[in-house]
Amino acid sequence: MPDAELVLRSTRVITPAGTRAASVAVSAGTITAVLPHDAEVPAGARLEDLGDDALLPGLVDTHVHVNDPGRTEWEGFWTATRAAAAGGITTLVDMPLNSLPPTTTVDHLRTKREAAAGKAHVDVGFWGGALPDNVEDLRPLHDAGVFGFKAFLSPSGVDEFPHLDQDRLARSLEEIAGFDGLLVVHAEDPHRLGAAPQRGGPRYADFLASRPRDAEDTAVAHLVARAGRLHARVHVLHLSSSDALPLIAAAKARGVRITVETCPHYLTLTAEEVPDGASEFKCCPPIREAANQDLLWRALADGTIDCVVTDHSPSTADLKTGDFATAWGGISGLQLSLPAVWTEARGRGHGLEDVVRWMSTRTAALVGLDRKGAIEAGRDADFAVLAPEETFTVDPAALQHRNRVTAYAGRTLHGVVRSTWLRGERILSDGEFTAPKGRLLTRAR
Repeated sequence: MPDAELVLRSTRVITPAGTRAASVAVSAGTITAVLPHDAEVPAGARLEDLGDDALLPGLVDTHVHVNDPGRTEWEGFWTATRAAAAGGITTLVDMPLNSLPPTTTVDHLRTKREAAAGKAHVDVGFWGGALPDNVEDLRPLHDAGVFGFKAFLSPSGVDEFPHLDQDRLARSLEEIAGFDGLLVVHAEDPHRLGAAPQRGGPRYADFLASRPRDAEDTAVAHLVARAGRLHARVHVLHLSSSDALPLIAAAKARGVRITVETCPHYLTLTAEEVPDGASEFKCCPPIREAANQDLLWRALADGTIDCVVTDHSPSTADLKTGDFATAWGGISGLQLSLPAVWTEARGRGHGLEDVVRWMSTRTAALVGLDRKGAIEAGRDADFAVLAPEETFTVDPAALQHRNRVTAYAGRTLHGVVRSTWLRGERILSDGEFTAPKGRLLTRAR
């Protein structure tokens, strides 16, 4: 380790080759070597001995609604990135809505970057948006460094971000395929949603019936068909319907360029446990039944589902009314995603290597962040230090989110984040934060 400035040592380092006792050498914010646990520390290097706490690569969350500027009372870059750091997330990619303006032009991207400047505790990248009337803006946004383009196939919930019908989807996807960009899609079919019963009120069963699985299944089928014809890159956001999994697996097998994510709330919460009127559990698509959840876990294990992201979508508490039809649909999960997923994963026989693959390695690969997502030489020295066996009970008052509404309140979770590191600097330790050190990222050109 002749050039090491910092050495982090643990009996459990999660590397691409598996978990091992190791010493990780860092210089100028970059991992320079992963060496045996007892490797000699060079003179002048600082040693951080983590004992038996696990050293993970910092998580990469590619689905976050920061809502800044314009709806900063819902969330903001300062609070969102603090929550991310508290949860072991060192990179997030911000969705183009629900900010005002949405990130649908280069000028709007500039506004978003100005809002984030100086407030980011972790690294932040940006998605662009694909709307019915902005096809001519997609290539300039791509050239300006967005990581891809978000589109809805059904109403988004905010008027300034309308959805694409099938003709507009075809036009946008053809444009994006022309420069080999990535389209990420909220896949629910509006006609199937329109045909479903819309009763409203406090009963979760009624809300679940209003967002049927076949709305997702139909939308995914349309997306697969169009992506296959154009050889386009597409990504299905927040999959909740297990019925779509055979279609996705078949598409992958025949070479369709499709990837798929799901979310911690679909993997850890079930429809059977949602109390009536508890709209902190409302999201779209919805949390489904336990049997459906089992199939999502099986698809994660076999690779049909590629990754796990939060879809952190907060609002002010007053928008979480007791009527599921009118309440804001979104779950805040940044700070709790790692322990929530780890708690369920360990109970199902998965290891930390699996969690890292789903929440760091594959998410980094999705957006082309080849310096993130693994503990190996040449990557950024971004780390989460986790006590995997330690438990805590979720107290909303302890959350860093601007609005501390959570579906996880009172749940006991495994996995306490001891510290978080960004490019070799500790940005969080035992609940104490440094000044913001995050960078605003652009897609590699």
